[in-house]
Amino acid sequence: MASLLRHYSPSVPTPSPSSPLANIPVPSFFLPASNQATWLYTTLAIVGALLVLEQSVYRYKKKHLPGATWTIPIIGKFADSMKPTMEGYMAQWNSGVLSAVSVFNIFIVMASSNEYSRKILNSPNHAEPCLVHSAKAVLMPDNWVFLTGKIHVEYRRVLNTLFTRKALSIYISIQDAITRKHLNQWLADAAKDPSPKSIMKTARELNMHTSLRVFCGNHIPEEGAAEISQKYWDITRALELVNFPLALPGTKVYKAIQARKAAFKWLEMAAAKSKIAIAEGAEPECMLEQWVKEMQAPGYKGRKDFSDREMAMVVFSFLFASQDAMSSGLIYGFQHLADHPELLANIREEQYRVRGNDVDKPLTLEMLDEMPYLKAFVKESMRVKPPVTMVPYRTTKPFPITPDYTVPASSMVIPSFYNSLHDPEVYPDHDNLIPQRWLDPNSSANSNPQNYLVFGSGPHKCIGIEYALMNIALVLATASVLTNWEHQLTPESDKVQIIATIFPKDGCLLKFSPRPKP
Repeated sequence: MASLLRHYSPSVPTPSPSSPLANIPVPSFFLPASNQATWLYTTLAIVGALLVLEQSVYRYKKKHLPGATWTIPIIGKFADSMKPTMEGYMAQWNSGVLSAVSVFNIFIVMASSNEYSRKILNSPNHAEPCLVHSAKAVLMPDNWVFLTGKIHVEYRRVLNTLFTRKALSIYISIQDAITRKHLNQWLADAAKDPSPKSIMKTARELNMHTSLRVFCGNHIPEEGAAEISQKYWDITRALELVNFPLALPGTKVYKAIQARKAAFKWLEMAAAKSKIAIAEGAEPECMLEQWVKEMQAPGYKGRKDFSDREMAMVVFSFLFASQDAMSSGLIYGFQHLADHPELLANIREEQYRVRGNDVDKPLTLEMLDEMPYLKAFVKESMRVKPPVTMVPYRTTKPFPITPDYTVPASSMVIPSFYNSLHDPEVYPDHDNLIPQRWLDPNSSANSNPQNYLVFGSGPHKCIGIEYALMNIALVLATASVLTNWEHQLTPESDKVQIIATIFPKDGCLLKFSPRPKP
């Protein structure tokens, strides 16, 4: 019986060295203990070598710059970048005129002085704007804001025609009408519920409504404007300095790309309709129509073949700049005036005088020209609380920024605006709001225009400076004569929240009420 069982028992032959089975890898858990230890030690040695290499590369790039002696493996300063604070940025800026940091093996050099910040902004042969890692995915890589060299200069020359005094005179009537509509709604809402409310959302809605109508006129229907406004917050959140880099479903970048696609549907349609309107003989009533009209002018020598998509990309970039930066400037403008009633009183006195006590009269460019105190306040408010504190650039080749330090190619270089705007030698009592400093032509503020970096510098300086200043001034001026507002102070009123641009951490809680006519 035993022999019979042996005869029928299956057997497993041992493969010969030449057999293909001999080359099948055996999982480590089948290996002897000594081989398992070898794999473990080898893996640890490789990981250790990579970590040492990471530190060595960081220290080689950093050289003598201030900054952490060692970087946290792999992630670097990622945790700090996820929840940035002004205190953290100030500590970095105060560590030296140039300092180094690393985030996910992206080597970053931060410039805090006016000299080196301006050098970065004015060195297009060595550095190009990258905004944030996700910017090209959201705004699209062929957007004009990322262009450099001759093609960028030519593009900018065309777009400059959209911000001439003639063009601004078209926009201001739109801005005035929309501002009054929103202020009336704010008062109506306050009458129903007089408790202080954050103006973060309402100010952004006002700016979006204004921008869409100024840029696109009535070529975008109400449902299109509402969709863009509702989804635009996803774009803002994706353009924070650090975000998960891949556009996977559910991530901020993915949501922003979907929001951009939704906006483009309407913006391209507006561009096409603007071309039709001007072709049919209409006079320009918005920026897109002004653009088409300019391209048909007899003396125009620039490019004329802009597609609907290209025009939509430009408008989209303007929305990005105006929505976040102007909202920040406007919200801090309201907060500063509420906290400094003597400044608000000066603005009101100027408003009543220029308007001839007729608060229902729409503002014009000529009337704004007669409001120097209002303009000085807006300029000073944006100096104290600049919407954008810095703009990341990427080096396209080794950048000899100082005689003894060269920023490596493909590094990020970030010029700071904040320190230039708070230089005590240029702006005495620099943390306080003093609009009068701009009314004296011989003041140190006016004598050092290179320090006023609110709108950047160099070939990529903000193209819509006059438009942005005009819009903030108009809203504050109109609000000053139509409404009263009180600011509810909280422990976070003076703290800063950084979401692409800066905002009061508590959202700026205001209580509005109607102001009697003079």
